[in-house]
Amino acid sequence: MTKTFVKEFFVSIQGEGPYVGYKQLFIRFCRCNLKCKYCDTEFLASTGAKEYSAQELFDAVSALDLTGLHSISLTGGEPLLEAEFLKEFLPLVRPLGRIYLETNATLPEQFEEIKDLVDIVSADIKLESATGIKDLSDRHDEFFAACAGKELFAKVVFDSSITDEEILTTAAFAKKYGLELVLSPMMLGNKMSVTSEFISAVLDKYLKHYDRVRVIPQVHKFIGVE
Repeated sequence: MTKTFVKEFFVSIQGEGPYVGYKQLFIRFCRCNLKCKYCDTEFLASTGAKEYSAQELFDAVSALDLTGLHSISLTGGEPLLEAEFLKEFLPLVRPLGRIYLETNATLPEQFEEIKDLVDIVSADIKLESATGIKDLSDRHDEFFAACAGKELFAKVVFDSSITDEEILTTAAFAKKYGLELVLSPMMLGNKMSVTSEFISAVLDKYLKHYDRVRVIPQVHKFIGVE
């Protein structure tokens, strides 16, 4: 029996990506294999988290009000670090709603272990200008290839430091795999870090290379939900 630490779980409204506005059960895992400079690092520490077996976590989330639930968001942290746990947990919880994986798209081997248990993949494409992490393109490439046959979209968090080269590279990734590309302006608290004019200019640059691109800010921060 595998156990893992969970920081929190709660029912709320999805605030990012094309499923914005849907009621989801969020399960936030603690560990991550990256350290992005914009990350809310308080969620990555196991301090204040609780350890669960698959059955214990299923029993705990089942006690919530899940009326009208659309899907179950696995978030973090990086949920794919918990692949062994998820192999036990997802068959239990999947009857409650579709499984929506939020991932940094750098762990293709772990994804393969639970691929058949996941319905929707929300994958980040990490820009060095936003994260401070050097080129992850090879890992992203392997991950997107592993997602063949799955419902998949990619998110790009950006700020005023985004470069034309990064725009070209991420647009090429999206085109290669036929992805919907969601641009997400970096937030400073509940305000965007860039102006609406800058966002429009970035979108126009993307649209010169690829047409399945749209801007969706982190809506949950504007409406004041988790």
